[in-house]
Amino acid sequence: MNAPASFPDTIDSALQELEEEFDVLGDWEERYRYVIELGRELAPLSDDERTDAHKVRGCASQVWLVRDPTDDGTMVFRGDSDAHIVRGLIAILLRLYSRRSARQILAFDAPAAFARLGLTGALSQQRANGLASMVQRIRAEAQAMEDR
Repeated sequence: MNAPASFPDTIDSALQELEEEFDVLGDWEERYRYVIELGRELAPLSDDERTDAHKVRGCASQVWLVRDPTDDGTMVFRGDSDAHIVRGLIAILLRLYSRRSARQILAFDAPAAFARLGLTGALSQQRANGLASMVQRIRAEAQAMEDR
């Protein structure tokens, strides 16, 4: 199963697509393989982007998130990790959050979305904390943009 080539117009439609993709898969072993596959499709960050400024605190793995400037008021994120499953979680976050306005990002209920996808119960506490840290970082970037 391959991820869609384009981003849906809204976070809710991206979540719906992800939910449908996960529903097609059977158990969590298949879903984990799919999450890892999503992570393999991420373009790696350059060594210059793997800096403390881009590092996400609170993750057991090494995680970096980069926000690229845009002219249209949306926020575009890229990310990378040294752990396969975490790269997949980053890919999911990018599908939900990238190319969205700060207001859309701040209005989105990430914990409810992860519950809908079944991630809440399927991730170890350490990975769930890391996922929450990544969301917190994205939301902080969105809040900083809103405050300008």
